[in-house]
Parts: sequence; structure tokens; C-alpha cells
Amino acid sequence: MDAGDAGVRVCPVDVDGRAAGPTVVEPSLADAVRARPEASRWIWRSTAELYGRAAAAGVRVERCYDVEAAEALLVGHAEGQSGQPRSLAAAWARLRGLPVPDDPPARAPDGQPSLFEPGPVPLPPGTDPLDALLDVYADQQARTKDTEHPGRMRLLVAAESAGTLVAAEMSRTGVPWRADVHRALLTALLGERYPGGQETRRLAELADEVSRAFGGVRVRPDLPADIVRAFAREGIALSSTRAWELRGVDHPAVEPLLEYKKLYRLHTAHGWQWLQTWVRDGRFRPEYVPGGTVTGRWTTNGGGALQIPKVIRRAVVADPGWRLVVADADQIEPRVLAAVARDPGLMEVAGTGRDLYADLAERAFSGDRDRAKLAMLGAIYGQTSGDGLKHLADLRRRFPRAVAHVDDAARAGEDGRLVRTWLGRTCPPASTAVPDEAGLPQDEPGGGSTGAARARGRFTRNFVVQGSAADWALIVLALVRQSLAGLRAELVFFQHDELIVHCPEEEAAGVAEAIRWAGDEAGRLAFGETPTRFPFTVAVAECYADAKD
Repeated sequence: MDAGDAGVRVCPVDVDGRAAGPTVVEPSLADAVRARPEASRWIWRSTAELYGRAAAAGVRVERCYDVEAAEALLVGHAEGQSGQPRSLAAAWARLRGLPVPDDPPARAPDGQPSLFEPGPVPLPPGTDPLDALLDVYADQQARTKDTEHPGRMRLLVAAESAGTLVAAEMSRTGVPWRADVHRALLTALLGERYPGGQETRRLAELADEVSRAFGGVRVRPDLPADIVRAFAREGIALSSTRAWELRGVDHPAVEPLLEYKKLYRLHTAHGWQWLQTWVRDGRFRPEYVPGGTVTGRWTTNGGGALQIPKVIRRAVVADPGWRLVVADADQIEPRVLAAVARDPGLMEVAGTGRDLYADLAERAFSGDRDRAKLAMLGAIYGQTSGDGLKHLADLRRRFPRAVAHVDDAARAGEDGRLVRTWLGRTCPPASTAVPDEAGLPQDEPGGGSTGAARARGRFTRNFVVQGSAADWALIVLALVRQSLAGLRAELVFFQHDELIVHCPEEEAAGVAEAIRWAGDEAGRLAFGETPTRFPFTVAVAECYADAKD
């Protein structure tokens, strides 16, 4: 299917991606879908570009194939070039051996949509867009067959495409949001706003407390350089104004300064201006970006949807007569490690559906749950110095295949080689700077190539687990979306290993059961038949904050 100014051109395709019938022109995607209820899957260049208007018109597409999403996965897999241009025009140029055009510049994470958003990258003059789409799709089908595990890659592309449908629908639907509750929370925490809106009464009071603690010298708590200089005058050297460093300082300015930083962050990130910008008609509608990070985790274009502060969750309230079904995956990364490493002992621990760390502690750490958790997270994240090294040794003795799996990934990363998730998502090449998604340092004392290699090793160690967990979560989303078909329930929120469904009260029990089923079913589809369970903790509540307490 190709959408242009003259309408939507549609034709059927065969199993190899070739046109299998005449091309028909429809006024819009919504008209095309309504006219073809028998269509099992729609192939198009970009869900984000094409599906929104159709969804707004009340049309639901059950399955799609997003050519741009597939191109990103296949280029990364075959050529080790994650992050390369993914547009239809780029894919067509690669197929023809032509210069590959860049993708449009990405909007800044907190950027606002504008009237001048770039459109799709143009194809060369004289190129028919539908022909190009069919050629690229057929080529992608052939490239998928050439991957190391074609069945897994097909599943990954299908899951990534399903994720684009979920993202478009969630962006349209929005999270239920009570603006009046939000305003009341801000006033209670920050005090009334002064004219101009740049400061509030409570922030001004805390700023005065900080200055008094430094002997009355005016200090701006929102300027890190001011804070560092003020402490230096007191004989205290700081390398930063991060909260963890400030907590280690014995000085009367620390307490009001920490409180100021917390409230200032709330004021700037989710204050009155945020509310005015992002909440309309009782809904917060962020623009989700599936696969926005190299591990496959999602991001958003603005709004901070994936970082809603706990206190602000009080404003997320279901409509009258409706409920929020809030589901958190339980200890997902250790469970994924058990499944992808095929470690018999760890799969047994992960197969009970109970608290994995508690079970792990009983088997290997004399009942010490904290030590068991530290050992497992140290293995996954590469935090293996000090006590972590001893914990890792204990873990290696009991679960050798699991530890070997992440150790091998770390060595591959240090050597500059590529690693993949279980389904085939590929890490960026060694020449590419990788984002610090796991909270790991990207450099080490001494610097140089050794430090960079070790940092990359820690990244690839985590990539094979975190990325496989992200792939699993995509399948969960697809299954939950499928389960909600025919109900009034709607997916409204997703981040990493948590999702929220907004539904009539009478549908809540069925939705909760569907999510629990989807966790284990996604594990089976993604990783095959293993003893590992993938349970969700599910709560039904009127308010998001109550579900998370």
C-alpha cells in the first residue's frame, strides 16, 4: 500500500512480496481498510506516518508490516550498522546500489511537534512509490531468509511492526489525566506561582534557606556552578551537585538544597507549563517511538511519558465507571537470561512463578535475598568489583550456563564483535558510541582503548538480556492488543516492563487475566518451550498511584 496526495494505492501481494493482482486507488487508508475486511496484513512504509488518521476515523488494522521498522532491524543484523537510515528511500537506494539518503533529523526528546515536521524522504525522480515499496518488501523477505535464524527474525519484525500499531493507538487514545488533581498537587508541593511562572513560593523559600546556610551570600540553587563555588568557600570540594554526592556532605545547606532540587525538577518537568502543553480533553497524549533505543526499548518525543514521578501519578485517574489495570513484569531480566542461556538450574528457579530472588537466595545464597539480587544484577550489568566479584563466583558455580552467556557477550563486545538478542536484534558496531541505557559508566579510570573496550563489554553483556527482554515485551503488547479486540478496553501506557489498560469496571478481571496469559505465552513464542515463567503483578485501581502502592 502506498499513500500519496491522490489517495491510497492498494494491491495484493504473494508470499514472496510480488504484486498478485491489480492496483486500486482509494480515497484514504480508512476507506481501503473498510473495503477489505479480509486483509490479513497491511504492508506500508511507516505506521507512524500513515496509521494515525485511519485510527482516528475508527478503523483498526489487525496486523501490519512496517517497512522502515524492518529495514532498521535487517540493516543492523546483516551489516552490523544499527542506526543507519531506515526510510523507504534509503532501503530502495541500498537495493539499487545508489547513495543512501539520510533520515530526517530526529526531534529532540522533549521537542514539540510543529507545522513544519519533515515528510518522508523522497524517492529519486521518476520512481514509482508503490513499485519501490514492493521491491523493498520482496528484498526484505529474501534478506530475512538469509539471517542466522529466519524464524526468529520474522517474529521480531512482526513484533516490532505490531508495536508500531500499539504506539500509534496509544498516542491517539492517551492516558486518562485529571488536570484539576494535577494542579492541586503542584500547589500543595510548590506553593502558589509568582507572576511570570518561573518561580513558586516554596522554591523561593528554599532558595532563601540555602543562601542563609552559606552566611547570607546569595546562591542560586538552580545553578550547579553557584553551588560548587559556595561549598568551595566553605572548604568543601564537590565534583558535582548530584544528590548522592551532596548527601555525603555535612552542611546545613544540604537538606534545603536537596529539597529544592527535587521540587525544581517537578516544576520544570511536570509543572503547570507541562500540564498546559501536554494534557488536552482529559488525556495525556505522548508520541511513542518504538525501538527508540538500541536495545529496542521505547522512547517518547516529548512529555516525559516514561518518567512520570510518583507524586504525579495521583493525577492518572480512570474515567467514571472505568478502571486502570496496571501490570508490572516480575524480575523480567533474570527470567529472560534463564530462557536464552538455557541454564537448567536458573530455569528451574524461574519456573515457579514466585519471587525469583527469594527462590534464588534459598538455593544459592543461604536465604539472603539481597545478596542473591546483587549477584544476579551484577552478572547482567557487569558490576563485578568488590563483593560483586564474590557474589558472581557463587552464581557461576550454581548457574554456569547463565553466567557464561553474559560473559561471552561481554568478551565479544570488548573484542569489537557484534552481539544479538535471542530474536536477532543487533547491537551497534564498536565504532558507534552506545548510550548508557543500563546506567553503566562508559569510561574507566585510565581511559584509552582499554577503558573503552571494557565499557563496551559491559554494554554488550547487558544488551543480550535487556534487548531480549524488550523483544519479549513487544510480543506481550501484541498479544494483549489482540486480546482486547472487541472490548471497550484500551491500552493507554507502556514502558519497558509495565503496561496500563483503561477499561470498564466489568472488563477489568478479564483484562487482568489476558495480561497474565500474555506474559507466559510471549515467553513461549519468543524463547521456545522452557520451564521459565514470565509472571505479571497485576493491580486494578481507579488511580495509578493506588495501583503502585
